Amino acid sequence: MAVCIVGWSHSPFGRLDALDLESLIGTVAQGALADAGLAGEKVDGVWLGQLNGGFVPEIFASSLVMQADPGLRWAPATRVENACASGAAALYAAADAIEAGRARIALVVGAEKMTAVSGAETTRILGNASYVREEAAAGLTFPGIFATMAQAYFERHGDHGATLARIAAKNHANGVRNPFAQMRKDLGFEFCNTVSDKNPLIAAPLRKTDCSLVSDGAAAIVLCHEALAADFRRAVRLRSRAQVNDFLPMSRRDAVSFEGPRRAWTQALSAARCAVDDLSFAEVHDCFTIAELLSYEAMGLAPAGQGARLLEEGVVMRDGRLPVNVSGGLKAKGHPIGATGVSMHVLSAMQLCGEAGEMQLPDPQLAGVFNMGGSAVASYVSVLERLK
Repeated sequence: MAVCIVGWSHSPFGRLDALDLESLIGTVAQGALADAGLAGEKVDGVWLGQLNGGFVPEIFASSLVMQADPGLRWAPATRVENACASGAAALYAAADAIEAGRARIALVVGAEKMTAVSGAETTRILGNASYVREEAAAGLTFPGIFATMAQAYFERHGDHGATLARIAAKNHANGVRNPFAQMRKDLGFEFCNTVSDKNPLIAAPLRKTDCSLVSDGAAAIVLCHEALAADFRRAVRLRSRAQVNDFLPMSRRDAVSFEGPRRAWTQALSAARCAVDDLSFAEVHDCFTIAELLSYEAMGLAPAGQGARLLEEGVVMRDGRLPVNVSGGLKAKGHPIGATGVSMHVLSAMQLCGEAGEMQLPDPQLAGVFNMGGSAVASYVSVLERLK
């Protein structure tokens, strides 16, 4: 028996000055319980995905979820952190508890408040999610880390600056349809492909349009044991899930090979007894456009160095054979660190249940979700299908 998603909630992503971390958590926790038609006292455990790292003063945030519903009092609550994959890590921890028989119903919240500190401080905090003694301590930021990966890719496979611009343009066009997205503007390929005052180089070859957004936001999910799914109005089954962690230092691996994500995709697809071509769509972790390009190849959609043709042939476009990031991805939707993995699962469940509004694809059957922490260090891949 598997674990099912039976309720969800999603805040807008962006600069949300009127909402602090507690408000973000409470709003989506209440929303997910209401969506599932569930009272707080029915929840057997709470898991919060959140990086923090200095974005907010609260370092003991797990029980803030209980402010949403007095019925949650006395439920065990745990904060889970695995860099930008903290949301998926929280969801998997909750699913593990259900499969182990320690819980039957779980509440998972992913949240981050990033905009209360300066841009320089944000860069410093995120940099500390690298291997600090070799990377952050040497002044390497995350744009710098992924720029290094892009440079290595270009050296092996030729200049793909235009390919990265096509990814950015695709995701911004998709984001126009997403009511939760931070940036709902179709920027177009030419703007994304041109260095300008409004689209400067951040870390060559990555331009501003190649980088995800700094965001506040939250999302929440109610999980249950499949045996209880009949009690809810609809259910999406976690058909499979896989987690892979690699060495933290980039010096100990070939980061551009994306071996961790590749292994996670292989394991998840094998456990789901399907192939990548069986997926109806995928939400993948495009913290930088190079990460989405490498994800195409890690998924097995194209051999190494040939991911560009998926854009040229329209495969990953909204109307293509396997649409990728119809939500706009992190690129347009925003990337509140702890919320991202939960958001990906919420939006995928909405698609599978025909509840995605303007984002809706025609009759999707299987979803692939890839949430990544660091420079391809922590990789989480889920395959989802509608149960009822």
